[in-house]
Amino acid sequence: MKLATALKYVNKDIQRVEKKIKNVTKAESSMIQSASNHLLTAGGKRIRPIFVLLASRFGQQNQERIIDVAVALELIHMASLVHDDVIDHSMVRRGKPTVNKQWDNGTAIYTGDYIFARTLELLKPFKNHRLHTVLSNTIHQLCVGEIEQIRDKFQLKQNHFTYFKRIKRKTALLIESSTQMGAIASETDRSVEYLLKDYGYNIGMSYQIMDDILDFTSTEKELGKPVGSDLLNGHITLPTLYAMKDDQEVLGGVQAYFNEQEYHLTIEDVIHRIKHSHAIEKSYNISQRYLEKANQTLEQLPNNEPKKYLDDIAQYLSKRRF
Repeated sequence: MKLATALKYVNKDIQRVEKKIKNVTKAESSMIQSASNHLLTAGGKRIRPIFVLLASRFGQQNQERIIDVAVALELIHMASLVHDDVIDHSMVRRGKPTVNKQWDNGTAIYTGDYIFARTLELLKPFKNHRLHTVLSNTIHQLCVGEIEQIRDKFQLKQNHFTYFKRIKRKTALLIESSTQMGAIASETDRSVEYLLKDYGYNIGMSYQIMDDILDFTSTEKELGKPVGSDLLNGHITLPTLYAMKDDQEVLGGVQAYFNEQEYHLTIEDVIHRIKHSHAIEKSYNISQRYLEKANQTLEQLPNNEPKKYLDDIAQYLSKRRF
């Protein structure tokens, strides 16, 4: 698999990232320490650090500095997951109990806050103000995305614009920041930095849309959580938007579920109906459009080994089928 080759290319640095994450999340409070360790052992793809590391290869290597940036982006992602699970009352993530399930909501919230704070401390020694500007804007937009997701929860009247704006803030921006901050930390030429930033944004949008598709089409074992979790938690994603527009039965079923009303279709029936609808293919086509934009950006980057691996990742994402 091409992705495995790309991961092997940065494997030593990823190991350093893992070690640093463990050190950075050590806490004075034994409870927060235990909760942080629990979150770490749940694993993860470490997609954001991988993008930081690959983007940094386009500039000058200062490995310690770049590892810190990679850790910072992963910590932001981890903190946002903890907060998400509290908001959604999620009990399982990646097949393991969530922090709020293992302990309680208060512990989960403070664990997420602690991880956010450690991120800011990690980059405090950096003199390049642009790193701090990108990071602070990322956290700002991520929080706005979280608030908007709470606002829109169980709200039927949503549209494509609302959805794309939300996934930009919730997912794409963090991957965009990973490629951009990797470039900034390695003092890459500004023109290359902006190309890497655009690549990260488009990959992030494509990646999240595919995740939203797989939420319907994968199995509970593959997802590590119930199938259709987004809809069960009141979140309308792209497949649901398309399905509600095309199928009045889906629209009626979602409306009844959101309003806690009786309907001849259960929410499980609605999820099954969406899974086998044209909404899945339509959503996939949108994901592919973003991927094509990422590939067009890649073509403008200097020809080197890191570019090859960024292309491998794009090719891998294009094959994440349902």
